[in-house]
Amino acid sequence: MEIRPAALLGGSYRVRRAERDDVGPIVRLLLADTPASAADTPGANPLAPYLRAYAAIAADPANFLAAVEDSAGKIAGTLQLTLIPCLALGGATRLQVEAVHVRADLRSNGLGAAMMDWAVAEGRRNGATLVQLTSNARRESAHRFYQRQGFDASHIGFKRALPPLP
Repeated sequence: MEIRPAALLGGSYRVRRAERDDVGPIVRLLLADTPASAADTPGANPLAPYLRAYAAIAADPANFLAAVEDSAGKIAGTLQLTLIPCLALGGATRLQVEAVHVRADLRSNGLGAAMMDWAVAEGRRNGATLVQLTSNARRESAHRFYQRQGFDASHIGFKRALPPLP
């Protein structure tokens, strides 16, 4: 996937490919904003699983982890884009948008909408004809946000946690 970094909101923010050093600040943003699960319980090296996930994302050309930084260079938001070619919908390419988060003190200023507009444009530029995302059922304000962005709650999602292999 060829993704172009960009300035957002008149240059107040910059979206770029996340680097390994961004993992800690991105994880802190995600954990501050996500209903906790057992998987988020820190262990002896709390960043280790996130660094492994980052390495896999960074190595996969169908994935893009975005770091959105403010004018001071601090992480202001994040999202992950994945292109999924599929046989459904006439062989459409889908853009999956995951883990969209904006720092709490920056919400309601248009940054989230600018991030989504950028993501949709980049997906289209990379051949996507459909953009899809999931959102935790408890994040009702996020659902309202996505609906304002033109997304329909058209499907019911199911998840199944798998225990670790012995």
